[in-house]
Amino acid sequence: MPESVLLPASYVTMAEAEPDLSTFENKSGLAEDMKFLASMPELCDVTFLVGETKEPVCAVKAVLAARSRVFHKMLYQAPSPQRKKEPPPRENKLRLFLKRSSEPLLNLQNASQQPQSQQHQTLIIEEFEPDVFRQLIEYIHTGCVTLQPRTLLGVMNAADYYGLDELRRACAGFVQCCINVDTVCALLSSAERYIQYKCTKSLVQKVLEFVDEHGNEVLNLGSFTLLPQHVVRLILARDELQADEFTKFQAALMWGKKYCDNNSTTSLKDVIGNFIEYIQFHKIPANVLMREIHPLQLVPYTTLMNALAYQADPNSVDPGKLSPNRVRRQDQGRSMSVQSSLDPYGSNTTLSSSGSSELASSDGKHNSN
Repeated sequence: MPESVLLPASYVTMAEAEPDLSTFENKSGLAEDMKFLASMPELCDVTFLVGETKEPVCAVKAVLAARSRVFHKMLYQAPSPQRKKEPPPRENKLRLFLKRSSEPLLNLQNASQQPQSQQHQTLIIEEFEPDVFRQLIEYIHTGCVTLQPRTLLGVMNAADYYGLDELRRACAGFVQCCINVDTVCALLSSAERYIQYKCTKSLVQKVLEFVDEHGNEVLNLGSFTLLPQHVVRLILARDELQADEFTKFQAALMWGKKYCDNNSTTSLKDVIGNFIEYIQFHKIPANVLMREIHPLQLVPYTTLMNALAYQADPNSVDPGKLSPNRVRRQDQGRSMSVQSSLDPYGSNTTLSSSGSSELASSDGKHNSN
């Protein structure tokens, strides 16, 4: 019998680690080719007109249907069954002969009468913005997409809407690392556009919690002036907001000046009046009240006097005159909602703050800025 050979341990390790050369993968190359395919309208068979501007976004129907059951149903669903058609009337032999002889010519001239699955379709997408929908289509074709804070909420809701669970989970994971001082206002602004979708609730909750913890930093951001008025009011009204009252006033003043720059017919005093009830002036030092706020002539004189009187003797002023909005919220079970925009389905939607900062629906009238 041949003697057994003992191989060195290093030799065995190298043999086990040797790659399987019979399998070759080039996923990055495939992704690039599929991205190129989706970028060439002449190679695609469906065009989506997206958003208010109806921007065209092209795609391949078969790829969409294979990756998303929602798209499969949208693009290939059979028409609803109709009542049984009556049999066609009998035709004489001469008419049948003429019909058969003309069929080749008709087939050439009436190519538009092909089955719907073979035609180039054009569909309108109003639910999502062009940038968001374009990222969704890129992911479906290539399997990869670069997530960005500006479009994150839209992509997350689009992924949920079209049944792309892996992309939705990836967006939810990215939320944890992308919420910071530089992105928080952009995330809140995008929430306005997608307020009616369920994925918005969890993200807005996390963003508002971040705002609460970094109140002074967020209120001093230049991007804070770009938020809708009702979102600014929501932030300033939060009991959990960790910011001093003078910083809140300065944020309202900064927002108001920006608003008046874009709306020259509106007075700054009227704009600031929308935020005064959310600022506790009695917590601002007296010297700041008289040197920084009073000369602006934006805050009612009685409000400042009540604040000064409270600082001198807390028992001399009714608390309702100091923070009327907070007293009203306590009377209503600490619930306060700030009106948001109408959703596409006709029901009003609100950003709501009730300690846990939920999103809720309302049937009240919509208040514009």
